[in-house]
Amino acid sequence: MSSSPGRLTMDTSQTPLDILLVGAAGLVGQGVLRACLESPAVGRIVSLQRHRHDPGHPRVEVLLLEDFSQADTLQPALEDLDACFYCAGATPVGTPEHEYRRVTVDLTMAVARTFAAANPQGTFLYVSGAHADPRSGVMPLRVKGEAEQALAALPVRTVSLRPAGVRPVAGTHTRHDALKPLYAVAGPLMRLGAAIAPSLVTDNLSVGKAMIALAAMPDPPASVTCRQIRRLAAG
Repeated sequence: MSSSPGRLTMDTSQTPLDILLVGAAGLVGQGVLRACLESPAVGRIVSLQRHRHDPGHPRVEVLLLEDFSQADTLQPALEDLDACFYCAGATPVGTPEHEYRRVTVDLTMAVARTFAAANPQGTFLYVSGAHADPRSGVMPLRVKGEAEQALAALPVRTVSLRPAGVRPVAGTHTRHDALKPLYAVAGPLMRLGAAIAPSLVTDNLSVGKAMIALAAMPDPPASVTCRQIRRLAAG
């Protein structure tokens, strides 16, 4: 098996992965959950939620925590997991920087530290964004970069997925009212963009498939681009 940038390969001989999924109700998380439910490589799925959103599937265990900053109280419940698929976050549209940083960095790190303490041999996979950089002059990219930097310092394997545009597959949607008109208009354009510019657009189901492939690697890369996400999803 190899996890070099040129060839990313998952180990299909492994026993099914037990996954902590954070943000299953969001646009990205909906696709990731579907990928997990459809994959024979995934066994147990623990869905960490602030507000109950029952996916109605017997393989999904719902774990409620209204304030993710108190994630350490759940450490015993998070033991014996192979990976965390972290898809939660705030939309940068209309969100003040201090609140965006609290959700993107502080709450993410609270969950990540608890997962790392409970599963030191596990892998924490974080949905970041293209061009995330703590030195960026663009607020969302700077804050995402800060989150990536903090995650990389944890005593656990971490992988940042850096998609650019993420389109919802059929049956999934954004929960943010401010973004619904955007996706309604941009959806067809994003499908076209995915076909002609794979480095710029992927879909939420592909993000999930890529996460599963990365979680199965003993030595995954620290980050993957939108093009690599699509390649992993395609197998």
